Amino acid sequence: MNLKRLLVCSLIALAAPLASAQDAVVYHIDDAAVQGLKGLRNMRNHLDVDPKAQITAVTHANGVDFLMEGEKHASGTEYAPLVSALASRGVKFEICEITLKNRNLKKEQFIQEATFTPSGVVRIAKMQKEGASYIKP
Repeated sequence: MNLKRLLVCSLIALAAPLASAQDAVVYHIDDAAVQGLKGLRNMRNHLDVDPKAQITAVTHANGVDFLMEGEKHASGTEYAPLVSALASRGVKFEICEITLKNRNLKKEQFIQEATFTPSGVVRIAKMQKEGASYIKP
């Protein structure tokens, strides 16, 4: 009987990190004009179905544009209120610092919900290695 309990406890202990890793998701955005609005809608829908999901949107290259102050989609939709609503639900928005350097952008140009990561692609790779699901809208 003790062996059976030990086996069950061991299986639960092994499965616990996998269960939490399934909830981690990285959204990869490298072109705001194509992916910005679609990605934000995908994240909202994702949380509507799975409110416990831990979503991080990692942006680089032209993908950082939707996180800039005052930016709008070609349709006229402002990005900031949508980002703010998702941030209030726990979504993290990260901007690649290499992109800032390459495009001569300043951190002050971005909305307050944005944070910064040294390299967007490295961040994505590390999150995947840690078990995050990868989505590119």
